[in-house]
Amino acid sequence: MERAWPYAAPYLFLLACAELARWLPGAWEAPLLALRVVVPAALLVAAARRGAFPELAAGQEVRPSALAGPRGAALDVAFGLAIAAFWLAPYLLLPELPRGEPFDPARLGASLAPAWLALRLFGFVLVSPLVEELFVRSFLHRVVESWPAWSQFWQRPLARPERSAFLVTVAWFTLSHAPWEWWVALPTAALLNAWLYWRGRLRSVWIAHAVANGAIGALVAFGPWPLWSFL
Repeated sequence: MERAWPYAAPYLFLLACAELARWLPGAWEAPLLALRVVVPAALLVAAARRGAFPELAAGQEVRPSALAGPRGAALDVAFGLAIAAFWLAPYLLLPELPRGEPFDPARLGASLAPAWLALRLFGFVLVSPLVEELFVRSFLHRVVESWPAWSQFWQRPLARPERSAFLVTVAWFTLSHAPWEWWVALPTAALLNAWLYWRGRLRSVWIAHAVANGAIGALVAFGPWPLWSFL
């Protein structure tokens, strides 16, 4: 259990904040937004300083021959941009598609809108992708692989294709998103899993996920389209 908490605690805290936001009155929106960014980030930093995430270190590739260095990073960035395009294109082409309640950075007043938007983007681009990838494609994937001896998940090699783990993580990633996004979240989850298997390193999927969220965040915040539901 000691090895599981660095992966599970930030993720479960994110889920708890999202669920509380659905039930608590609007006055809680700002505190919950701050908490869902600051607390998971602090938990990740504290755990990383204790060496909890060796899979993020250089040299942890499953296949040492996998494309590395600047060329590999450029490939991960390109894949992340493709994921962002895949996620948003249907909603740009078909504005009538259902979507959730839009994020309003001016809800606390125009003077606080830039700070609130910056905090939301920081969490969306930098914190959430790392929390999700560590939990879903590093921790949960290996837990399913090693079941029922799940507490020994850390002994399993990373990024090994395994059918049960693939299906569980794809389903988990999909269901953790809003229902109106499930139809794009499901193939995205499968693509991210496939990218992990091919690249052989969690850092590649993390980069791609962060780039995808960054591209989506930039288009939402600074583009001319009504896409605020995606933040």
